[in-house]
Amino acid sequence: MNDRASAEYVQQIAALARAVGPAAVIIAIDGRSGSGKTSLAGAVAAELQDATVVHLDDIYPGWDGLAATPPLLAAQVLEPLRRGEPASYRRFDWARGTFADSVPVPRTRYVIVEGAGSSVGIARPYADVRVWLEAEPAVRKRRGLDRDGDAYAPHWQRWADQEDTVFAADHTAAHAHLVLHTD
Repeated sequence: MNDRASAEYVQQIAALARAVGPAAVIIAIDGRSGSGKTSLAGAVAAELQDATVVHLDDIYPGWDGLAATPPLLAAQVLEPLRRGEPASYRRFDWARGTFADSVPVPRTRYVIVEGAGSSVGIARPYADVRVWLEAEPAVRKRRGLDRDGDAYAPHWQRWADQEDTVFAADHTAAHAHLVLHTD
């Protein structure tokens, strides 16, 4: 994603979020691996200032856990936030293959949830702003492997297959307020 497109996308997302109203605003930045979700979430958080970013990489229950993540996200983070209560999630320890410590979600005006599945199924109704990122498969794979290297390489196709299944069944992109192209 070039800087000009990124700045334009950040402004679009920020404008949608600011229009929601006085209550806490939940923004979901969804899309396939390597589409630019983490980078965009950081830029949107910087623009909005009073924002927290929740990374689904900390919540996925392992390499086969994409479909299980939206219910975890909803129960641990989204439902409590919507009720105005403190929220936290169990961080997944990838090295040990189990859930570890509890991570509190700071109370801020904006909570940005970024990751594949952040606006899927049960998580969707909680997201006041839903963003879907698109990028060509070769671009996404290069970005993902550049970012995570050898640790991700053996799991790339396994994860991509889950994305195919989950996103096709859910029609996730069709439910987005914004669809942005990042390649």
